[in-house]
Amino acid sequence: MGFADDHLIPLVDEGLGNSAYLVDLGDGRALAVDASRDLRALREAADRRGLTVAFAADTHLHADFLTGALQLAVDDGATVLVSAARRRAFPHTALADGDETDLGGLTLRTLATPGHTDEHLSFLLLDGARELGVFTGGSLIVGSAARTDLLGTDRADELARAQYRSLKRLAELPDTVAVWPTHGAGSFCSAPPGAERTTTIAAQKQANPLLAAPDEDAFVRQLLGSLGSYPAYFDRLGEINRRGPGVLATAPVLAPRTVAEVRALLGRGAQLVDVRPVADFAAAHVPGAVSIPLRDQFATWLGWLLPDDTPIVFLAGPEQDLTEVTWQALKIGYERLAGYLDGDMAAWTADGGQQKTIELLAADRIAGRPVLDIRQTAEHTRGHIAGAVHIELGDLPLRTEDVPHSAVVACGHGERAMTAASLLQRAGHQDLAVLDGGPGDWSKATGRPLEKTA
Repeated sequence: MGFADDHLIPLVDEGLGNSAYLVDLGDGRALAVDASRDLRALREAADRRGLTVAFAADTHLHADFLTGALQLAVDDGATVLVSAARRRAFPHTALADGDETDLGGLTLRTLATPGHTDEHLSFLLLDGARELGVFTGGSLIVGSAARTDLLGTDRADELARAQYRSLKRLAELPDTVAVWPTHGAGSFCSAPPGAERTTTIAAQKQANPLLAAPDEDAFVRQLLGSLGSYPAYFDRLGEINRRGPGVLATAPVLAPRTVAEVRALLGRGAQLVDVRPVADFAAAHVPGAVSIPLRDQFATWLGWLLPDDTPIVFLAGPEQDLTEVTWQALKIGYERLAGYLDGDMAAWTADGGQQKTIELLAADRIAGRPVLDIRQTAEHTRGHIAGAVHIELGDLPLRTEDVPHSAVVACGHGERAMTAASLLQRAGHQDLAVLDGGPGDWSKATGRPLEKTA
């Protein structure tokens, strides 16, 4: 049976900005590419088609999520296909440039494409002699290429030059070849904004500005000049993925904790993470709690702001999905999950627990107060409230003394701003407020334009 378009199933993680892929091999078996440790969507897609995952390929040692390949090997007997470099410490098939894997009718050809990481591979999928598409991981992506500084800023230039050669190599594939990247819009591995997550060689030759760079030096300047900050947890996961993440014997479940148990855990150094919506946290929260509202980007900010070696207790609203909280934590290597407060804030209050509040201010009520903009630098430069102090949220824990008194904290919508305000309140700042909305709302409410920075 030949390969059809519906044999490729993209599985998008909107929060991390990544795509995994499930390929129906046509005989009841499947290939998984760059699967995350959170295998729920992949399992659902495979079950719908009655597929067993026979192969699990990883393009590189991921920095932004834990690989699910080892779990697939244990659960499904999948053959793990990875680079021979960096010597994974678990059973795998080690691949080098030009190696081919028979998938049973289809063939997977290995292409060495270093740059994003040293050992980075791309996988060209063939149906006989026909080149169908290429899984490019963090090499050629829609409109760009992934960052080259994750192994240290001292190697960023060297790896950017390797990335240049890798993109040139991929651009030599036939124009009709589909491009199936892992990193996409929303990824801190560096991808421009946009709705498209897959593309073709022809489209990228026409539209990717890096492929239009006149020479290697220009390519390097352009790529390195586009790099912003990235979450702190990225520095940990590559080595964990090399060793192999822990295999989960059963679906994880958070344990309910009484108020007394939560107090005891906090007394021993545990962190309390409040995942409720912004308005709920503003109205009443446990002193010292960190607000990280549960949404697609929850894992990013958990991994950026909290240590992974400290027990974490969660406080959720009665309608929130604790399973989602658990998987988002586990997929980025947070294993010390101490449970959740049973009965949420109502139980805490009923037991005499103290509460704190943070004011939510409408855009037309912040006049006369200093503004702290905690968005990423690229967001801030595109348009911010006049006179705003800018400190990225990821840098804030080390710069709390730079925050003006009585600040109104602003981000794009309010979620990150409330996270920032909770960190500042914990550090001793009082009389804080959070902008209910973003700079665009302030501009509409006041009729004043946003400032832009070159």
